[in-house]
Amino acid sequence: MKSYTDYLWFQTKKRREYINITGEVEDAVAKSGIQEGFVMVGAMHITASVYVNDAESGLIQDIDEWLDSLAPLGKDYRHHRTGEDNGDAHLKALLMHYQVLLPITEGKLDLGPWQQVYYAEFDGKRRKRVIIKAIGE
Repeated sequence: MKSYTDYLWFQTKKRREYINITGEVEDAVAKSGIQEGFVMVGAMHITASVYVNDAESGLIQDIDEWLDSLAPLGKDYRHHRTGEDNGDAHLKALLMHYQVLLPITEGKLDLGPWQQVYYAEFDGKRRKRVIIKAIGE
C-alpha cells in the first residue's frame, strides 16, 4: 500500500465562501498514482468544512441560509467571551463536518454524476489549508 499527501491553501476575501475543489482533488489523485483506494479531504481548521454535494448556485445559497438559521452570525455566543467573534463559524463547521472520504477507482476520483467536493469557509480572510491524503494500491 502507498500513500500520497498534498495541501491546498486558501485565503478567502469574504468571511463565508464555498469553493469547489473537485478539480484539485482529482489532480492530487492523479499525482498519487493510486489505482484503487481512498482519498480523504479535510479542513485543517475548526471554522471550515469539506463536504460533497451538487454544484448548483441556488443550492449553495440554500445551504448558506440554512446554516445561518441554525448558527446565526452576530448572536452572543459564550465563545465570544474569549475575545473571539466567530462562535457561529465553529457551529457551522460542526454541522457540515470537517472531512470526507472518497473512493479511488481505476486511478480516478469515483464520484456520482452530480457530486462535487467543496471547501466551506465560515471565518475567512485568514490563511487556511486543506489536507488531501490518498491511500491505496
